[in-house]
Amino acid sequence: MFSKAFRVKSNTAVKGSDRRKLRADVAVAFPAFGPEQLSELVPGKDELNIVKLYAHKGDAVAVYVSGGNPVLFELKGTLYPTVYTLWSYPNLLPVFTTWPPVLEKLVGGADLMLPGLMVPPGGLPQVQQGDLCAVTLVGSRAPVAIGVATMSTAEMLASGLKGRGFTVLHTYLDHLWQFGDKSSPPTIPLLDQDPPECRGNAKEEGPVQVDSVLQGDMDRLTLQGDEESSVAHKTHPSEATEELREAGMDQEPADSKTFQEQMDELLLRCFFHALKCRVTKADLPLLTSTFLGSHMFSCCPEGQQLDIKKSSYKKLSKFLHHMMKEQIVQVKELSKGVESIVAVDWKHPSITSFVVPEPSPTAQSVQEDTKEKPYHPPEIESLYCIPANMISLFQVSGHKKGSTLSGSEVRAIIIDYAKKNNLVDADNKNLVKMDPILCDCILEKAEQNTISRLPWDKLIERCLQRLKPAYQVTFYGQEPTVKKGKICPIDITLAQRACNKKVRHFALLSPPTSTAPALAPLLSRGVPRLRIATRPGSEPTATESSSPKAAKACPEFS
Repeated sequence: MFSKAFRVKSNTAVKGSDRRKLRADVAVAFPAFGPEQLSELVPGKDELNIVKLYAHKGDAVAVYVSGGNPVLFELKGTLYPTVYTLWSYPNLLPVFTTWPPVLEKLVGGADLMLPGLMVPPGGLPQVQQGDLCAVTLVGSRAPVAIGVATMSTAEMLASGLKGRGFTVLHTYLDHLWQFGDKSSPPTIPLLDQDPPECRGNAKEEGPVQVDSVLQGDMDRLTLQGDEESSVAHKTHPSEATEELREAGMDQEPADSKTFQEQMDELLLRCFFHALKCRVTKADLPLLTSTFLGSHMFSCCPEGQQLDIKKSSYKKLSKFLHHMMKEQIVQVKELSKGVESIVAVDWKHPSITSFVVPEPSPTAQSVQEDTKEKPYHPPEIESLYCIPANMISLFQVSGHKKGSTLSGSEVRAIIIDYAKKNNLVDADNKNLVKMDPILCDCILEKAEQNTISRLPWDKLIERCLQRLKPAYQVTFYGQEPTVKKGKICPIDITLAQRACNKKVRHFALLSPPTSTAPALAPLLSRGVPRLRIATRPGSEPTATESSSPKAAKACPEFS
């Protein structure tokens, strides 16, 4: 479903009453969630947005975003978890295992076929047709795909594991995953009861080495065969440990540091990395939610996932208040219930002594591939279309009814026609004699007996006025598109409403076309509310309302 880019319709904050309703819907859809887990997934005060979008096939999807990552998406009234959620709750859904090369096909939009399943000695999980299931790769418990079973487990076994087994809705590396912080699957230790066939070399290398092999496979899929990833895939365990140590992530024995302590270290590392490299004085005051989602998550090392709920602090506000006691940052509640970082002591020893780790070649390559490409505006050229009553003038030059010409081409054809037919006045070179064809095409019926000559500029001007308007639109990297009719102008007006609210009207001064919906994503940047409306018998309009702060964020339309 998200194998191709989608179109965002709106992005709004979820109100308190809607949060309670969503929490109740999640409890019904996933009974395994307890009250504490529901509060973590659908927080009461932390930032939670609903993003309404259209998939590439036209499906309307509502995505719930918390902490900078999509955690749930709703399709046709049914809630589904994302891979980000399943990484925190890997036991939420029945799990089926496939092989790493299959992931590339799933990311491309293919469904999971039964021959691609790995059957453990304990047998496949018991599911019914239509049940929601998670898909993992051999050697890891981190889900990489979510799908719906097309048949029950008994039917799968009866078919000899042949045919389509799961309709895949969402995968790791697809565009919904890219809508989040683009983190890699975390290290989730294998269960003791997992059979040896499911573990790979777990007994010899331990869970970290198993996931390093898995990460090598995923890096190779992401970078489409990068040679460096292939080398990393074959790295000896001792060499892999040495690389982690050089990157500043020394792997301690499991009995010396708990997972919570490791998460605390990762939290501090991302915090200092973000303050030292990402945040500047001009960014202050900075919302704490923005600091976490846009700065700290992007500083997380490759192959790891920052989860504050699994640290000793549990909440970002508690962690930032601890940093405030250390006099590193100052946090204030500028508006009710919303905290912001208002000051940072960049000379604090903890920040100055922090050594920024060098990014891995894999991370640099992925960052270059996902870098936003510069915007190239379309090229629009006015053209002229030949009507039926002017075919006689242009057919000599090889054109027929409906052909489109530029202004310079029309001018050249008229000059060439006048010279070939000796219509240029011998006494005055600026005048052109009117022959029967020019009279029929250029002059009105009442003028044909009174006007025998016309100046060049008047002749060409009259000819252009007789031709039908058209235009050509060329988007960057695409073939030109020719459309008949006049170019649609856009009228932009600014009006002020009550409470110092500003409203901008974008009116398309032409019959309703598909132009208004196409403009919506561009006009809605930095705009809290945008409404596209087509009034009966009038032009389509886009109405945007914003506060002075939002108007400042979009000065090109003010």
